[in-house]
Amino acid sequence: MSLRSPVLTHAARAQQNGALADNARVREALNWFGNNLDWINEQQIRLTEIPAPSFQEEKRAAAVKALFASEGLAIHTDKIGNVVGELRGRNEKEAVLIAAHLDTVFPAGTDVKVRRDGDKLVAPGISDNGTGLAGLLAIARAIRAAKIQPQRTILFAANVGEEGEGNLRGMRSLIEAYRGRLRAVIVLDGSGIEHVTTKALASRRVEVVITGPGGHSWSDFGMPNPINALVRGSVRFINTRVPTSPRTTFNLGQVEGGTSVNSIPYEAKLKVDLRSESEDEIVRLEAALRESFETGIKDEMDNARERNRGKLSVKFNLIGSRPGGELAADSPLLSALRSADEAVGNQSRIERSSTDANIPMSLGIDALAIGAGGNGGGAHSLQEWYETAGRETGLKRALLTLLGVAGVAAGTAEAQDQAK
Repeated sequence: MSLRSPVLTHAARAQQNGALADNARVREALNWFGNNLDWINEQQIRLTEIPAPSFQEEKRAAAVKALFASEGLAIHTDKIGNVVGELRGRNEKEAVLIAAHLDTVFPAGTDVKVRRDGDKLVAPGISDNGTGLAGLLAIARAIRAAKIQPQRTILFAANVGEEGEGNLRGMRSLIEAYRGRLRAVIVLDGSGIEHVTTKALASRRVEVVITGPGGHSWSDFGMPNPINALVRGSVRFINTRVPTSPRTTFNLGQVEGGTSVNSIPYEAKLKVDLRSESEDEIVRLEAALRESFETGIKDEMDNARERNRGKLSVKFNLIGSRPGGELAADSPLLSALRSADEAVGNQSRIERSSTDANIPMSLGIDALAIGAGGNGGGAHSLQEWYETAGRETGLKRALLTLLGVAGVAAGTAEAQDQAK
């Protein structure tokens, strides 16, 4: 039996907006953002300057955990490093998860010191996902400052493993742990509020490993060379034609191999990212990848002078797989987001992307990903930047979406009025 509510009409959304806006504690929480922008900016800078490559998020997680603790949330760190702060609702059997990923794409040793360039904050990871983490903390603090009790329990999570080979492992763990209680998942990723991700982009990451005997560049010249075979296969693969609709892409992202300039390598590796709006196209593209490198090895062996001195072999290792999915048009979560957009005067378009929301969406759990406000650019580059203008609007939008699905327990506002 479907548990979905009918999609809200414009009039129904206006009524929902009014109900939340009329709640004194909700108004207090919304006003909290504008009064505390300096604190929010400081947390973003502080967290960005704590290195957090995928699989090395511990120090940043510890900082978030301390901030959750200061809000009086019930805190739990799971076995893979996710930090969860729980705000118990009147109905503890149902929960809404709001999450932001801790990790960045940048390797250990990257200079992550934040510098100012006019109105911009510049540093690797400042927007993706310094903005999301700062937003997560701000929303938790605003709700606690306003003494809001949600109807459903709210789980605030700073999760590991969203980027690259992290393969969404943090979100996978959260869904496994809380799936029986979850009614919605909101992912804060990046800054922009002009779009909402309700369609999960499927992807696969494949590592190609070619091995051979190896040798000396002079005395063993003519022996089959794994790097040569890798190059031959790469040239063949990048000429693979992909459709514009359904949109399909590939990227040769990392290459490794060799021990010195005067050695024939015994191993060469390549990591490839495959994405498509169609699962069938991903299957076709992966088949083309395999055929290209198998042919590359054959071409290298056919052209080797000393082919009798060793053979080349290839392995294809699946190092990441992100499932697709889609949020239903009649989802209460999407209605809550549209209500929030109307409340803050925002218009957002629906997009397809690859985020932590892929996991719950693929399992039929209502989920979406949104930015936490402000403006950012240069993601995944050393010149990544963030502008704080517009942050307050994004945070209000996220809070209203969250409360739209979590609900505000009856009596919350009345208790405040009596206290006055």
